[in-house]
Amino acid sequence: MENVIIVGTGCAGLTAAIYTARANLSPLVLEGRQPGGQLTTTTAVENFPGFPDGVDGPELIMRMHAQAEKFGARFRYGTVEAFESVEGVNRLKVDDAWVETRALIIASGASPRYPGLDREKELIGHGLTSCATCDGAFYRNVPVAVIGGGDSACEEATFLTRFASRVHLIHRRDTLRASRIMADRALNHPKIEPVWNSAVTEYLTDAGGEVRGVKLKNLETGAESELAVKCVFVAIGHEPNTQPFRGKIDTDEAGYLKQAGGTFTNIPGVFAAGDVADHVYRQAVTAAGQGCAAAIDAERWLAARE
Repeated sequence: MENVIIVGTGCAGLTAAIYTARANLSPLVLEGRQPGGQLTTTTAVENFPGFPDGVDGPELIMRMHAQAEKFGARFRYGTVEAFESVEGVNRLKVDDAWVETRALIIASGASPRYPGLDREKELIGHGLTSCATCDGAFYRNVPVAVIGGGDSACEEATFLTRFASRVHLIHRRDTLRASRIMADRALNHPKIEPVWNSAVTEYLTDAGGEVRGVKLKNLETGAESELAVKCVFVAIGHEPNTQPFRGKIDTDEAGYLKQAGGTFTNIPGVFAAGDVADHVYRQAVTAAGQGCAAAIDAERWLAARE
């Protein structure tokens, strides 16, 4: 029986590991399919406090990992396949074996959806990204593209006008799915140019492997064309990594875990932190803050039951 199990090793999970380890709870931290989370796909992080010159995403994660280990956190590679809560005991099936814990912190994050084109994984961080807030400032005075037609795409495109010389908003239809206010804000901006009825079929790269443009297909006429951009921002949604917990822990319509006051979920002793519950901010610093809060909530919950 573990005191605390933490699922996930992004900013939320590792911060929770640091805090619970310092509280002498000896947490077991489960690293899943993508250890380190989305931050490991970011080449430079300029908006995390304490790094005025920026820091590589993988380096930041490695430092947090080492800090958690220093205080006694234990790490294990494994993928959560199932969850159940029986008579106050929370159980996880990890690689065909069940483990039990008194408190569980779920910080398994969310995965951005991508179109599924060739070379996507290798281009992330090299002119392909899903976070304008994270990476927009790297593309000053150059043209960029945003893929999507919902509120997130319009918000990303509008934000990027602060930096880019031109923002091409690529959408599969001839009208945006976004709310009227978000759509109007984007379409009325002089820097934003909609590209209607079109889909990206290929990422074009330069000799250094960086994105230099995209190949487009008009879905009405079938005509193909190329669009020169320095970065492609994908805004077609995120998928919370909550599959093993759905039907057992309350989620919203999109599958994000619901927090019932602080980081508590509807299951006693189960806490949620970071992008697995947050579909609004999705930043490294807010995830770290929630990881801290979840650790404190879990520690106090355990102390109250001793």
